Amino acid sequence: MALLLPPHRDNPQEPQAPSSSGRRFKFRSVLLGGAAALALGGAYAGNIQLPHVSFTSPAQAEAQAQTPVQAPAGFADIVSRVKNAVVSIKVKVDDTSDEAKTSDMPDIPHNSPLYRFFKRFGGQMPFEFREGHPHITMAQGSGFFISPDGYIVTNNHVVEHATDVKIVMDDGKILPAKVIGTDKKTDLALLKVKTGSNYPYVQFAPKAPRVGDWVLAVGNPFGLGGTVTAGIVSARGRDIGAGPYDDFIQIDAPVNRGNSGGPTFNTAGQVVGVNTAIYSPSGGSVGIGFAIPSDVVQSVVAALKDHGKVTRGWIGVEIQPVTPDIADSMNLKSTKGALVAEVQPNGPAKAAGIKSGDVIEDVNGQQVDGPRELARKIAALGPNAKANIEIWRNGSEKNLSMTLGTLPNDKTVKADFGSDSGGTPLSNFGLALAPASEVPGSGKLGVIVTEIDPDGSAAQKGLKVGDVILEAGGKTISEPSQLSHIISEAKKEGRKAVLLRVKNGDDTHYVALAVNPKG
Repeated sequence: MALLLPPHRDNPQEPQAPSSSGRRFKFRSVLLGGAAALALGGAYAGNIQLPHVSFTSPAQAEAQAQTPVQAPAGFADIVSRVKNAVVSIKVKVDDTSDEAKTSDMPDIPHNSPLYRFFKRFGGQMPFEFREGHPHITMAQGSGFFISPDGYIVTNNHVVEHATDVKIVMDDGKILPAKVIGTDKKTDLALLKVKTGSNYPYVQFAPKAPRVGDWVLAVGNPFGLGGTVTAGIVSARGRDIGAGPYDDFIQIDAPVNRGNSGGPTFNTAGQVVGVNTAIYSPSGGSVGIGFAIPSDVVQSVVAALKDHGKVTRGWIGVEIQPVTPDIADSMNLKSTKGALVAEVQPNGPAKAAGIKSGDVIEDVNGQQVDGPRELARKIAALGPNAKANIEIWRNGSEKNLSMTLGTLPNDKTVKADFGSDSGGTPLSNFGLALAPASEVPGSGKLGVIVTEIDPDGSAAQKGLKVGDVILEAGGKTISEPSQLSHIISEAKKEGRKAVLLRVKNGDDTHYVALAVNPKG
């Protein structure tokens, strides 16, 4: 089943104007805000009358006290207030850029997190073009005015590498616009109309919508022009693998290609999200859409307006979730926190004394539930901010303080697996190892996985041929026999798993390997 991200640049052969898309896709605002709640329509449960006695259960009494939830009679009044502020965006793309060259995914920039998201799940996009066809030079999407002086919000992937940007208003008027700033990590962009003023605009919602709230999506699906669809907020806090700051609102209001960058409104006519992606096996809406919450949009847009870019806090660590196996191997009481897999040299974490194997549990007095939340907390603090970090190390808690740095550009991760080499098989775990120093390109430290049984316990934990095991149980290893010895010692101590520090290319992470493999 293919995952389609309609909020990409829409095919030039799909003319588009301001609109909204499908009916099951809905944008939701502040994803980080209120608690999710389902509005339940109360079915009236009357008293049960028996001869001489009347019984009323607590559930019935509560149902009687509730007012049944009614669906809105219509959305016409809301639409009439907001529709003029929604625009279609027409973009001329640089023919020399990779994004302008046709491919299996012509609408998604290759360096966009959405490209990686789509590629991860495979599938084909409708109207796609292959190499050898003329380059796509025009693209379209949606956007909306946020101020009377002409500032417009849209998706970064709609305008990335654009050489010319034009805005088509709801009445068909075409206006030139310029890109003020973009942010790839959240896929947001801020534009400004070059001339005129007193444009119709909309406001962001002051609070996040709840799961079950009605929403309206307005945009330009398939180039049909201004389109409105309705639905509800299906979920909040969705992580779709698009980037480290994923926190999407899921809606079921239909959204399709061309809705990228368009708004999702609540029933007060306030923006709760920006349409960004859909899940689709066919290329059209199936009622699963994703929107960037309005609180994220507001903070990013403010930075783009003031500085033309977004700067984020950075501590310089690679992190991963704490799984139940890892928690057990480290004597942790829960799986909350973020496990430090690698500490980058010359970063704030290194200077503060954070080490690989530490679990970051708290930032400035706020609990860290997992890696994604840690990334958001640190980013939000900003460069040069002071941070107090609570970590778990060697069975006890420790407090560290640091000054945050500035998040650098994403690094390119390259894998170098080297050639196969004979190793010492640890047959019970379904793997064979050799000293990494004996395999060209594998480095001098650790042992490299040279063979693996796809049905073995090591493979089930994600180990692959080419992985280099740097540490086992917190101890550096350079020979396969050392790993065997550490596993044996862990068994004697009654441990269920041994924590392995594993390197694959530039990526380093931890794996908890059960000392008593099944099978």
